[in-house]
Amino acid sequence: MPRYEDLPYRPCVGTMVLNSAGLVFIGRRSSGPEHVDLTHEWQMPQGGVDPGEDPWQAALRELYEETNIRSVEKLAEASDWHAYDLPREVAAQAWGGRYRGQTQKWYALRFTGDDSEIDIAHPGGGHEPEFFQWRWVPPANLQDLIIPYKRKIYESVLAEFAPVIGG
Repeated sequence: MPRYEDLPYRPCVGTMVLNSAGLVFIGRRSSGPEHVDLTHEWQMPQGGVDPGEDPWQAALRELYEETNIRSVEKLAEASDWHAYDLPREVAAQAWGGRYRGQTQKWYALRFTGDDSEIDIAHPGGGHEPEFFQWRWVPPANLQDLIIPYKRKIYESVLAEFAPVIGG
């Protein structure tokens, strides 16, 4: 079994979906070994990039598969990939123990649809629900709602997307 330090990062995308009021979509995860803290179960939509898949297309696919949202326009794309490490005990369980964490490409999106489009109970593509609750929150509230080991990425994403947040 490879050492934790030698494990690669899982390629992933994330979406910061903003509504017309400048609030951010977050979902409350229903399960997953990476969610060990029951106080911080909320996150923005994110998911893996399939081999050979374009990250932008992966972001749209993941958003649809988790939320049923299709009505978006791209506001910004992160200039770089952001990585985080899972705690060692979580890394041994998540994704079959093959990764030490994720490297993520983030996109800021404007939601142009109506809230009735959002359907986390029956997400697009026939996928199993990943969220059991959702809400819109001010960007400044994100840090208090997410799992602590993802906070640095959220800080970076918030800083990079500051010019488009709320606008």
